[in-house]
Parts: sequence; structure tokens; C-alpha cells
Amino acid sequence: MKKLNNIINVCLVCCGMTAALTSCSSFLDEHVPQATLSDEQVKTAENAEAMVVSAYAIFTTAEDINSSFSMWNFDVRSDDAYKGGSGTSDGDVFHQLEVQQGVLTTNWNINDMWVRLYNSLSRVNSAIALLNASDYDMKQQRMAEMKFLRAYAHFLLKRLYKNIPFVMNENMTYDEYNNLSNREYTNDEGWQLIIDDLTEAFNTLPATQIDKGRPTKASAAAFLAKVYLYKAYRQDDANTNQVTSINEQDLQKVIEYTNPALYANYGLEADIHNNFRPEEQYENGVESLWAIQYSRNDGSTYGNLNWSYGLIPPNIPGATDGGTDFYKPSQNLVNAYRTGADGLPLIDSFNQKDYDKASDNADPRLFLTVGMPGLPYMFNRNYMMEETSIWSRSNGLYGYYVTLKQNVDPALIGSYLIKGSYWASSMNRIVFRYAEVLLNRAEAYAQLGQTQEAVTLINQIRTRAAGSTQMIANYPGAYGVKLYITNYKGSYGKDDVVKMVKMERRLELGMESERFFDLVRWGDAATVLNKYYAEEISHCAIYTDAHFTANKDEYLPIPFSQISASNGHYTQNIGNW
Repeated sequence: MKKLNNIINVCLVCCGMTAALTSCSSFLDEHVPQATLSDEQVKTAENAEAMVVSAYAIFTTAEDINSSFSMWNFDVRSDDAYKGGSGTSDGDVFHQLEVQQGVLTTNWNINDMWVRLYNSLSRVNSAIALLNASDYDMKQQRMAEMKFLRAYAHFLLKRLYKNIPFVMNENMTYDEYNNLSNREYTNDEGWQLIIDDLTEAFNTLPATQIDKGRPTKASAAAFLAKVYLYKAYRQDDANTNQVTSINEQDLQKVIEYTNPALYANYGLEADIHNNFRPEEQYENGVESLWAIQYSRNDGSTYGNLNWSYGLIPPNIPGATDGGTDFYKPSQNLVNAYRTGADGLPLIDSFNQKDYDKASDNADPRLFLTVGMPGLPYMFNRNYMMEETSIWSRSNGLYGYYVTLKQNVDPALIGSYLIKGSYWASSMNRIVFRYAEVLLNRAEAYAQLGQTQEAVTLINQIRTRAAGSTQMIANYPGAYGVKLYITNYKGSYGKDDVVKMVKMERRLELGMESERFFDLVRWGDAATVLNKYYAEEISHCAIYTDAHFTANKDEYLPIPFSQISASNGHYTQNIGNW
């Protein structure tokens, strides 16, 4: 099967009408579609296809080590991860987000992500405009793919900023762009716009695609289920970010779009770690519903590599020299993987003591998510982790844990791990995986009071977790760890099952940059994070003055430069920024 990015460079050269990726103070000045649609010469199938591929390409070329579309940089606001690096001044604007103090609307990172994502929307809308003016046999399918990408960019923006301008008309004039408002739609209506694009995509996309990287019908179903789950937790009071209700009709839509019949070609990997390996035999596997495609050895100097994780590798002498050690797992996350004598999560008491590998039972996913002292880094015994500056550039300020899901075994340097200006890898980034489909279905069932259905799905995830030991089977004997995980048995009430789903989601998706957004959509952010700050001070002193302010810190402020350039059409988010 072809990976879509293997033809991106050729298409970009052939297509002279690609929307420019430029720096700007306001997306209003950048996002009028660039294709000259009055010229019949450009309305060919070849050029339309090239423009479509150019729209895909921008989701790799527009991101950056400081503005990764994976959102790892912004997940440092959660209880899963510390910012890391050499100290609080290293990436200081992200430190401000981590402790929710001193965040300014003029901070470069607040505006940078906005610009990058609206530039991506520009490219997608240019492709849609050209497709509308063209006529060839793949037109409808390619249009569906572009609607999927437009939904993806709007989804990322909405989770970050909440109140955003929606660029739904690909043929807007310059004046129409200048009159866009970021409060034209309620929160609920904004989610519906994304759903409308995805519904069109779902109704048209095929079950399979020859080119890996193009979404399928199942990809659209998984995305729809996720958006409906966000929409279900209503936050439509313009004066707060509180969840005012949980909509049952939206939850039923989650059930509809997670129907197993829609996922005939997909399922759980035998081992969760297979989702986070760069070798070709593991990429685009059975669990990967849609992934951003990266590649190596495609004719260019570095290939189409993922540079957006470039700040994450540790600084290992003779191996990852220059690694900057950002995005470090928190002690709180590590503690969450402790299991009790019954093999179940300690949902209400996991953080009463720190995980001790000599005495505590642990979920196997801990050792596939977090590298820790006394264990081999990336399962390679040539790189044993210790409490030294090699494993913590901050000399312990951010602890000595290292994330594993974004990193690659140093034995693969030169093949799947490449050193350029920073470290990069050809490993795909899975955006939607089948495990999350099961978790979304379980959450909808739990909130609807269908507890047994929810527990059955949770147990599917836990059964796979129990079997995820291909890389760590020797850990009990070699390193003294105690692997123990079991399934839930018996009957549980709704409140307990909702807690179980939330916990399972954290364990399964740990360090995948979903946690902060989950806390916000559940309405749990202020309670969970202020408790976390208070408890985590003993492990990470940066939290001494941290405080999460409800009805402000759930979302980033609208960037100052965008407000200034909007001709009065943008309203700042609540919270007195």
C-alpha cells in the first residue's frame, strides 16, 4: 500500500497554485483561496489531485516542534505531564501554561498555533474550491476527504480556543473574511458545523483506501463519535465554561457511530505497544483508523519526517546528544497505574502513595508509557535509566521519568530516528485508534446508565492491556516489577462506572495528549488540577504558585494580534485576559 506522503513532494512541485504558508498577524489576511479558478487550464483532474495532496501535506509541513498538531506542547497543562526541559525559563511560555500563571494574549505560542491551523484551513479550502470547479471521476471522494481535513483543523482549534471563526465557505471574498466573527455560533452550533462536514465525509468515503493516510468511512465514524462526545457535554452558557448538562441524543449518536459493524477492517492490536513503533510492519496496523503519515528514504534529504516530537528525546551521550527532554510523565500519572490486590485500578486512592516497583502491583501499560530509573530506556538494555542529568536536563526539577510513546529506540538511529536541527522520526502519529472508539462507546453507555455494556467494553481494553507484554515479559524477573491487571467483575452503579471509564481512558491514552481536553469537556479541570497542584508540589516545586481558575483557564485566550486585526469582529474569551 502506498503511503500518501510518498507522493507529496512531487505534487507540490507540479502544483503551482498551492496556498502559501506564511507568517501573519491575522489569518484574515491569508486565507482567501489561492487557486485562480477563472483559468480553465487549472481546472484539470491532475491539478485538482495535486491541490488535494497539497492540503494533506500542510498537516505535516505546517506543524513545528513548538506547535505540534499532536498537542503535546499544550498537554503540559494536564496532570499527566511536566513541561520538562532544562528549567522553567526553557520554553517559559509553556511553563506559564503549566502553572496557569502569567499567560498573556501576546505570548507567541498562543498566536502561533492559531496561525498554523488557519493556514492549514486555507490550503484545504483552496482544494475544495478547485474541486468544485473541476470535473473528474474522483471528485466526490476527494471532496469528502477535504471535508474530513477541514473538520480536523476546526476540531483542533475549537478544543484549544473554544470561540473560533469557522471558515466553512471556500469561496469567501476578502471582505467576507474580514467580517467573520468568532461568536457567530454557540458552542453547540460550532460542534455541529464540524459534525456537518464529517457527516458528508462519512456518507461518501470508501471502506478502504489504496493510499494510506487518506481517511476511510470508519475514520469518519470514529471522528464523528468523538465530536458528538464533546458536543454532549454542553458548555453553552456564554458567561462560563461549566458543563451545564449532558445531552442524551448526542450520546446516542456516539453509540451509533461506534457500532462495531462500521469497523470491520479494524480492531485492537495484540499489544498496545505496536501502535508506537516506527518499523513499517507496525505502521497503519489494525488499530490505526487514521494516522498522519511520515516517511524516510523518499528522495529528499531527511524524508517526510516528524519533527514535531523533536524536543522530547532525552539527552543521551553518544546517542541522542542534543535531546532536550521535554514532555516528562508526572508522578501522578505513574501512580495512576498502580493496581490493588484485586488487579484493578485504585481509582480513588491511587495517589495516596508513590508507586514503588519493589512492592506495588502495576498495570503493564505503565512500562509501555513511562521510562523510569532502574529500567531500560525504550526496552534497550544498553541504555539503563538512572537518576542522573542524562535523564533529566533539569537535574530532577521535572523528575527522571521519560515518555516512551513518542520516542524511538536509539538502536534505530540513522534508520528510524534521524538527527537534523532536532531529532525526528518516520513513525506515524495515530490520530484515531480503535481503542478510543471502544472507550468513547463505553463512556456514552456509562452516561446513559447502561453500565454492563460499558463495563464489557472497558474489559476489552483491560484484556488487551494484560497481554501487552512482548517488550516487558522479562521485567518481573530482571527488574523486580510486579505486573498485575484483571477485569472488572460484578455489577456497578452509574457513578462508579463513569469513574471507571474516566480512569481507563487515562491509563490507555496516557501521554497521548488527550488528558487536558478530557478534563475540560467533563467539567473536571478545576477540581482535578488544583488538587493535583497541591499534591504534586513535593515532586515538582514549580507548582508552588500554580492555580487553575475556573471559567478562564479551560481555553486559551484569543491571540492579541488576531483581536487587533479583526476590525472589532472578535470577542475575547471569558476570564479577564
